[in-house]
Amino acid sequence: MGYACLWTKDHTPLPQSQALKPAACVKIHEEQASGGNRARSVLARVLERISKGDTLVVMRIDRLARSLSHLLEVIERLEAKGAFFRSIQDPIDTASPQGKFTLQVLGAAAEFERALIRERTKAGLTSARTKGRIGGNPGLRACDPATLRKVRLARQDGYMERLNETAQDWVPHVRRLRPDLAWEDVVRIINGPLPRDRRWTQSRLLRAVKAYVRDGFLPATVLERAGPRARDDRLPAIVAGIKGANPDMTLQAICTRLETMRERTPRGRTSWQPSSVKMLLERAERLGLL
Repeated sequence: MGYACLWTKDHTPLPQSQALKPAACVKIHEEQASGGNRARSVLARVLERISKGDTLVVMRIDRLARSLSHLLEVIERLEAKGAFFRSIQDPIDTASPQGKFTLQVLGAAAEFERALIRERTKAGLTSARTKGRIGGNPGLRACDPATLRKVRLARQDGYMERLNETAQDWVPHVRRLRPDLAWEDVVRIINGPLPRDRRWTQSRLLRAVKAYVRDGFLPATVLERAGPRARDDRLPAIVAGIKGANPDMTLQAICTRLETMRERTPRGRTSWQPSSVKMLLERAERLGLL
């Protein structure tokens, strides 16, 4: 899969597309976004659909990420799916030993940079204390109501900003599946394609959904209690939820997702077959879930 990102200051993605075509890309995905924006819809869709053995190809690493932390985060998501990453103009190809070594060096450099920042921060705080300066906000120390309100609003804004960076992972699922499915099943569907360090807990997801409902980004109906569902209808609803998130998903890919979710077949087995998924999708259509 090729990915060409057109920054707002650029004029055309043509040079990127021309560089990606010789790399034998089956499809090239193009997107226009600002340089510092991590929540890119096209990139999120590519990372969702990429599967084991695939390779994400870019012309240069700055077309994928503008920071080392973001680059490593994307590559970790690819590795969790058994996929690879290659940059044409940079010495990075995670399918080769040399590329993996380069990636390890980048990760070590990122960790070293974080360690330096921590040490400089500690040294600065120690120096300030020896000079009699006390850190922190004077208004907070005095419990000033206006200051407390500003801090509370700033924390709320920071929380919403962090939620917006991950919205593509969970908002479409919540909008489509709630309140038809219980929260437990919704969380499992959301976590299916995500790497372990980005998975949600039910309580954390509920807090995020309530914040989005409060600000009008999601309808209040998603918080309604899930109605009783017949035991035989649960699996069709889960399979319909997975298929609805990605209509192009193959039966085998849905099998893999269900096995990742540790969902058992109607006969209680742990290994899924495409024929079983097809049967459940047909039942989901009859139930009006698709």
